[in-house]
Amino acid sequence: MADDRVPFALVADDDALIRMDAADILQAAGFRTHEAADVEEAIAILEHSAESIQLLFSDVQMPPGELNGFDLARMCAERWPHIGILVASGQIRPEDGELPKGAIFIGKPFSADVVHSRLQELLPDDMKPEPLKKAVRD
Repeated sequence: MADDRVPFALVADDDALIRMDAADILQAAGFRTHEAADVEEAIAILEHSAESIQLLFSDVQMPPGELNGFDLARMCAERWPHIGILVASGQIRPEDGELPKGAIFIGKPFSADVVHSRLQELLPDDMKPEPLKKAVRD
């Protein structure tokens, strides 16, 4: 039986291997995960489950569709401001105004250490899963 106190993260990336790697990294940090292969699927998950999601981890380029990860990040920040946002790309860097206030960008390839340290910056203590809280105390 799942523990309702364990928060969810939504991982949105069209590359299945990167999506699974990101989900594994977030699970090691203490999150349960939802996964989406494109922006439209991510929006559908958010519309259904946003109240239980504390983190959006999104790639920038996700075909097909007209929206990218920056669009998803801005929409998430506007509609669900309680969700922390981490955006990753190996090809595109955000320009001024592309990321919502408070969102953090990381380059690909990323490591678990980089993701976990950015989560420490991004999430307030009361939103950190227990493994992230322990990492700070250790």
